Amino acid sequence: MFNNTWALAEQWVDNTLAPTDKKALTDRLQSDTQFAQEFQEQVNLVQSLRNAGKQKRFKSMLADVQQQHKKRGIRIALTPQFWRTAGVAASVALLTSLSTYILVISNANKNESRYSNISREVSNLKLEQAKQKRVQTALIDSINKKSAAFTPPPSDVRYTGTGFALTNDGYFVTAYHVINDGNGDGDSVYIQINGQEYYKAFMVNFNAKVDLALLKVEKKGFKFSKSDVPYTILPVKAALGTKVFTLGYPKDDLVYSEGYISSKYGYEQNTQQYTLDLPVGHGQSGSPMVDAHGNIAGIVTAMSSASEANTYAITSGAIFELLHTLPNENSLRLPKSNRLHQLSREQQIAKLEPFVFSVKVYKK
Repeated sequence: MFNNTWALAEQWVDNTLAPTDKKALTDRLQSDTQFAQEFQEQVNLVQSLRNAGKQKRFKSMLADVQQQHKKRGIRIALTPQFWRTAGVAASVALLTSLSTYILVISNANKNESRYSNISREVSNLKLEQAKQKRVQTALIDSINKKSAAFTPPPSDVRYTGTGFALTNDGYFVTAYHVINDGNGDGDSVYIQINGQEYYKAFMVNFNAKVDLALLKVEKKGFKFSKSDVPYTILPVKAALGTKVFTLGYPKDDLVYSEGYISSKYGYEQNTQQYTLDLPVGHGQSGSPMVDAHGNIAGIVTAMSSASEANTYAITSGAIFELLHTLPNENSLRLPKSNRLHQLSREQQIAKLEPFVFSVKVYKK
């Protein structure tokens, strides 16, 4: 009910809310001070716009009357009392217009602040949405050619994130903006396992719209671990309230965070994302979001403003969609056996750890 505060504000001003909805809204306003403040701003804005509309119609009516009198050749004598009344009306109109402008700018700045916090994480999305397959292929080729030119990782790392394995022989996923932030200044991609070994990786495929990239370690005979990948990828969307945890690299060592799915949709009602109540930091983009049974339910991609404290994760379904667009020579088989289901949380983390690693992008 509370997703569209503008529509609620209009119904509140018009007094058209159903009694049950009005009571639910009143209870929310009393219990949630931040929501109450935002809702009052919307109400003020609706009222100001309504008043501005009335003034505009009144001005139009006066213009019509004046035009009719001109056609008839009638002169109207305006008394001092009329001018005093008109002056008061003009002052009210000016004040209302100014208030409307301030409220509009305030709300615009607030929304821009919320979005800019997201766009710093996934700003490349809008830039990449209009690109066709030709541009996508060229970008993959460019990154792969530049990566081949490096042997050890250069010292000036530009971006860091987190990745996790899809197969034991080198295929892994991360958030696309970790690999390409839109500035094109990343030349070489490496993963660092257990804070020690570095392995060069090549881009295989990506979907900039959902912020997901598939890469592969190209070292011959490479294995993430002696054992196979212990988790499965959840084929359906997880339920609201599902408890989840993540492992990532906001710093040099692996960090654990836990929380739950607070909304089945993400930023601006994105159906290919979740909203999480789960603390994350910069560097955790690309981290696996794992449910209690050891299924990968999503991929951490961004976070909102500090006041909202939301985390956004890509749904696991995006992985399947990305794999469906692979050419035959890059086909891979996802693990079908989940060996984490009956384990304690500590045991699950120990099994997961070899398959979660830091992703680092270097500048030549």
